[in-house]
Amino acid sequence: MNTLMCAWSEGVTTVGAWTTLNLPVVAESLALIGHDYVCLDQQHGVSDDSILVAGLIAIAAGGAAPLVRVPANEPSMISKALDCGAEGVIVPLVNDRRDAERAVQSCKYPPDGERSIGPIRAAGRGRSSGQAACIVMAESTSAVDNIDEICSVPGVDAVYIGPADLAASLGCTPSLGVAPGVHAEAIARIADSCLRHGMVTGIHCGSTKQVIECAEMGFQMITISTDTQLLAAAATSRFDEVNEGLSAIPGVTKAFSRSVPGGLAEPRKIY
Repeated sequence: MNTLMCAWSEGVTTVGAWTTLNLPVVAESLALIGHDYVCLDQQHGVSDDSILVAGLIAIAAGGAAPLVRVPANEPSMISKALDCGAEGVIVPLVNDRRDAERAVQSCKYPPDGERSIGPIRAAGRGRSSGQAACIVMAESTSAVDNIDEICSVPGVDAVYIGPADLAASLGCTPSLGVAPGVHAEAIARIADSCLRHGMVTGIHCGSTKQVIECAEMGFQMITISTDTQLLAAAATSRFDEVNEGLSAIPGVTKAFSRSVPGGLAEPRKIY
């Protein structure tokens, strides 16, 4: 049984994490925290085929559903991710019915699709029955205009909004979550269509406030963090805390300051 689709069928709001680093141990750590799913990003991340199997094993071992955002809507990329043990794929740049049909054909076995039967890790693990989640990304004005057609394609299991690319397509500043104005209006159109078609809606958020807002809007698949963002936020917080503490100690010299971009600052003395 596909654990993610089972949760969606029960009305569960699932939260997940994104990993862009080529490190299975990071993927496992995100899974162990308690996320419902962890997605290996092969489109914009540095995660590649060399750690694909190890990353998927690590996520599953941590108790989360392993997903892969494939680089493109290509059968070979989709089938490789699924054969290696992903419970589903997130397919980027699905702009119309034809794109959605292409994604489904690559995800599903006959008679529902054209996926070749050749599972590597899937055999014997409950993933060889064709239950892989086909999650298509809506991230352009074309996708918004064609969202009813996309949602009506049999075999599409969820529509995942790429808020940053959608914002750029609308002529807005790229952002995560839902921004006021035309961005919010476009997202509402997608969400409304998904609701009418009984489709799960997903989105990428950048803050707790955004996550809560999207959950209240009915999103059942919400990515709440990305590994590089978590690392930067934690490192910045610790750095600032240490600086504040050192600043209170007379005569302590700090090694460097991140106030100088692109290089290392001279040591500064705190008085």
